[in-house]
Amino acid sequence: SSGINAEWPLRPGVKARGFHLRTHFKTSREVAQAIKGMHLRKAQKYLKDVVGKKQIIPMRRFMGGVGRHAQTKAFNTSGSLGAWPKKSATIVLDLLKNAESNAEVKGLEVDSLVVEYIQVNRAPQMRRRTYRAHGRINPFMCSPCHIEMILTETESVVAKEDDDAPKKKSKKKEARARARLGAE
Repeated sequence: SSGINAEWPLRPGVKARGFHLRTHFKTSREVAQAIKGMHLRKAQKYLKDVVGKKQIIPMRRFMGGVGRHAQTKAFNTSGSLGAWPKKSATIVLDLLKNAESNAEVKGLEVDSLVVEYIQVNRAPQMRRRTYRAHGRINPFMCSPCHIEMILTETESVVAKEDDDAPKKKSKKKEARARARLGAE
């Protein structure tokens, strides 16, 4: 089953969720995918940079009519399509802030939190009307979203031990080294 309560991780973590958020579902989905797996501090800095147009959100799925930008070359995305969805980024930033305060209340190490799970769902559309030629009226719908995330503590990274044993060389490299020594 999908959803925030499915397979709650064994590591300690915190939840943050928002419902009926007045920001586009499609851009929010792209923002969520961009920060999935990031450390909390890195995600916050990245989204602040997005709001300031210093970094970009690559548009991978919902990319109709999205422009090409040089900043997107940093990501492995087709067509260099990207955008700076300010409203979605600020709302996700607020949710990260909420998750951070939840972690402090729970007594978790805030600097070791990672966005392990983030999901964006469509919320019920809201209806307005737009007036067209010849006295007609068309719907003018907005596409809000629900966002939920789980941040978990990562174990502290253990430094790899340096082995004194020399690295293995391939037979080809050894033969070249011998040939070089023989030529000198």
